[in-house]
Formats: sequence, C-alpha cells, structure tokens
Amino acid sequence: MKEDDNWTTVIKPKERLLQVDFKELWRYRDLCMLFVRRNITTQYKQTILGPLWYIIQPAMTVIMYMVVFGGIANISTDGLPQPLFYLSGICLWQYFNDCLSKTSSTFTANAGIFGKVYFPRMVVPLSTVISNLLRFGIQFGLFLVVYAIYQLFIIPGQIHTNWYALLLPVLVLMLAGLALGFGVLFSSLTTKYRDMTLLLDFFVRLWMYATPVIYPLSTITNEKLRFVMSLNPLTGIVEAFKYGFLGEGQFSWGMLGYSFAFMVVLLAVGIIIFNRVQRTFMDTV
Repeated sequence: MKEDDNWTTVIKPKERLLQVDFKELWRYRDLCMLFVRRNITTQYKQTILGPLWYIIQPAMTVIMYMVVFGGIANISTDGLPQPLFYLSGICLWQYFNDCLSKTSSTFTANAGIFGKVYFPRMVVPLSTVISNLLRFGIQFGLFLVVYAIYQLFIIPGQIHTNWYALLLPVLVLMLAGLALGFGVLFSSLTTKYRDMTLLLDFFVRLWMYATPVIYPLSTITNEKLRFVMSLNPLTGIVEAFKYGFLGEGQFSWGMLGYSFAFMVVLLAVGIIIFNRVQRTFMDTV
C-alpha cells in the first residue's frame, strides 16, 4: 500500500533537530486555543477574587517595592514617580517569569497527555505564552491607568512619552521568545534531571535583581558592571519600555539588537534539544 492510500494523517519522525513544522502547528491551532482557555480558566478556578488577582498582585508588589527599595534602601527611580517606575518593570518581568516558569514544566506536567495521543508538542509551550498575554494586558492596563492619573492630575505634562512606545509589540514578542527558548530548554533538561527545576526557581529569583526592574540602569556608574548587566538580554527590553513610555532609561538599538539575536540563538538551541528529547522522553519521565 502506498503511503498516501486511505490515510488522512501521516505521522513521521522529524529528520532534522531544528525542524519546526509550522503548517502542522497551524493545523492544530484549535487545540492550541483549547489549551489557552484551559490555562486561563484553571489558574484562578475556585478562588474568591478570580482575575482580580491579576491587579492585586502587581499593586501589592509595587507597594512593597516602594516601602523597601524606595523608602528604606532609597534607590533612585530616575526622578520618576515610584508607582509608575516599579509598575513598568513589574509588567514586563511578570510576563516573562510566568511564561518561563510554566513552559519549563512542559514535559513533566503533560506526560499523561503526551503518552496517550499525538499532537505537536510545541503547542503546549506556545499556548502558555499566548495565555499569559491576558495577564500582561490587564497589568499593562493598570500601568496605563496609573500613568494617566499622574500625567493628568498629579504631575501634568512632566512625563514625556515618545514614539519608541510603539515598539511595545516588538518588546513583548522578544520577551515571549526569550521565555519560550529558556522554557523549552529547561523543560527538556528536567525530564532527566529533576533538580533542574529547583535550580531554575533559584536562578529566576536572582535574575530579577540582575534586571533593571527595581532600579534604573543609570544608577550603575561602574562601566564594567554596567557592561555585565547589559549582557542580560532583558535589560535592553526593560530599558526601552521605560524610555518609550516614561521618557527615562538607557535606550540603545545595539542593546535591542543583542537581545533579539540572543533570542534567535536561544530559540534555535531550545528547539534542537526539545526535538531530541521529545523522541524518548516517555522513557525517562
């Protein structure tokens, strides 16, 4: 019998480790949307406040940062209102953190599904990145509300937004790509080395302090240390966001280009390892 006789679907192993079948991913877009809805509805299922936690969590975090870093540590915010400065960093960091933490458990959390039915495994981490856009959208909306209050009533006209704010979709796309790359990389490693989950949790907590979320890059006067901080691919993204919306920050096309190149290489490495592991991961999970 020929390969295409009486068959509606033919499943073949990937011949190249870097191969991504985008046509197949598109065919399974309905499944991806089902995973997206599942991620959204189950996160705050059987909770009293539900999606309001999307607003409560960043609001409480901002208050804590204002007390600890703004009040006690007296860390500069480049002359910007502390709520706006901290909230701008929290919006971006929280999206990256959520995507990374959830995609990093792709194989271990979905082993039961993966072992029963075939579908492109990349659908699961992609659905996580997409579903977290809802949370980012709500928190970004909170940022815009606080921004409008300061711009219109508290310090009218003193916050200088510029056209670089139009780069927001690109910045979010880069955050999603970095989180997806790191996530699929760690998800592949955790199938065999479970302690990588603990390492990732510890690493992400430290990573936030190496990202200009609670402090501006301008406060680092040591050139060598600033260079090291600039090697963080999130630095250029966060600084560009603050520069576009708040008019303060160390914007650099070079830093954004580095972040984009880092994302591309990371995604390539992550996909290679992901494709290698998905062939035999059921034997180790």
